[in-house]
Formats: sequence, C-alpha cells, structure tokens
Amino acid sequence: MDLVVFDLDGTLLNKQSVISDYTRDTLQLLQENGVAYTVATGRALHAASTLLEGHGFHLPHIYKNGVVIWSPEHGRYSQSHLLTQGEIRHLLHAFIEQQLTPFLFTLEPGDRHAVYHSPLLNDTERRLVKAFSEERELPVLPLSELPGDADITNISALGSQQAIEAVASLVDDEPGLVAYMGVALEGEDLRWLDLHHADGNKGSAVASLKQDLGVKRVICFGDSDNDLSMFALADEAYAPENAKAEVKAAADAVIGHHDADGIARFLRQRFDLNP
Repeated sequence: MDLVVFDLDGTLLNKQSVISDYTRDTLQLLQENGVAYTVATGRALHAASTLLEGHGFHLPHIYKNGVVIWSPEHGRYSQSHLLTQGEIRHLLHAFIEQQLTPFLFTLEPGDRHAVYHSPLLNDTERRLVKAFSEERELPVLPLSELPGDADITNISALGSQQAIEAVASLVDDEPGLVAYMGVALEGEDLRWLDLHHADGNKGSAVASLKQDLGVKRVICFGDSDNDLSMFALADEAYAPENAKAEVKAAADAVIGHHDADGIARFLRQRFDLNP
C-alpha cells in the first residue's frame, strides 16, 4: 500500500495552525478510498492530539521529529530515541554562557511528559512557559527538580541568531545529536533551536513504519529542514510553496501554499478523489 506522511505546521495545517474544512474533507476522502496516512511532526503528542482527533489518524504517529512513535491503537510509545543527562550536560553550560534558557522536554515513567528550565530571562520565555502550561497542559518545573533518571526527548531554546548558532555549532562535534534551527516568531529577531538524538529523525521513524506496516511506497509532504531525512527515503516528496528553499530543491515538485489547502488540493488530483 501507499503511505502518505504529513508534516503539520507549515504543511497540513493552515496559518491558524488548524486543519481547514477543505483539508478535513480531503482526509475523509482519503479514508473512503483506502489511502493510508499518518503524521511526522516536531510537535509532541500533547500538542497535536487534539488537532488530529476525529480526522482518521489511526496509524502510528511520529512525534518530536522522529524521537518517538506513538501507537494510538495501544495507547503507548512503540519506539523512542532519548537523550541522557550525561549526553547533554556540557551543552547546558553552553546555553547558560550564551544567555539562553534551555527547555528540557522529558519522557518519564508512566509516559509522563514534563518541561524543565533554568531561570527565565525575558518576557518571551515567560510567555512560552505559559503556553506549555496552559495550552499544552504540560508540567513546567525548574531545572533543579529534574529527576536523575529522567530521559530527555529534546532541548529547545529561543534567542538571538548569534547565540543560537553558537550553541548549534557545538552539536556538529557530537555524533549522537542533531540540531534544527529556524525563525521563532514572525516580526521578532528571534531564532529557535531544537536538539535531538541523531537517530531520532523523521527519516528513520518513517523507515520503521514502512517496515512494520508493510508499506510499498511512501509519499511525504514537508516544509522545513527537519523533513529532509524523510524526503531522502520517500518514493515521492512534495513541498508547499511556503517551504524553505533547500526543501523545495529536495522535493519532486513544489505544490500549493499551506494556507491555501495546497496539500489537500494536490491529494485530490494525485489520487483522483471525487467528493
């Protein structure tokens, strides 16, 4: 069978970060025509589950850019590539030296998620903590309370381009880590940084699903550099008009803008879906 894999933000979701009515109807048509699909996103389960609920995402989901795979059928994680505190201890010092606040996302016993951070430095970070707590319903705790046996899914930070790039440059010498960067907030001179286990990428997670599900062909959609690893193994890879230049260059074709239902309109043509 074919397996369609969607990135979410900047790809399947519109500018309001939701699934539009047109895309919702297209997903329904995919189901009715027996086309299998799932998601590969940088988001965590808590930040995506409400968005996906009721839209037919029954197959395993890829979260945290491939760090974990969630099985909706069994209600548990079926695969994970987690970091230990020892692996990232020296990087934490680099965050502090660059006056960045690291946010450590953990997966703890009982599939408990939490976020730990060093002292907050500005209002942007305080708004971020509020979003983690209120919108994503994650416990947000001081770094001093990080359990000694906690596994870390990823480390994130917001800051100036210079500071973010200074920390990211250290990751180049760490074979067990990979760094993703991008513009943080529209209109603000901020960048985001996300550090993961090197084996925890979308490409390896999609390859695992392909084998487990007996998939013959993979069709991927994505807009950012964290999608390139799954583009590399896909039989077909498509980038929306709003994608980064390097992602467009790696795609088989550039299709419509994410805020104009570009992916859904392409799918209706690609699979001859008639409402």
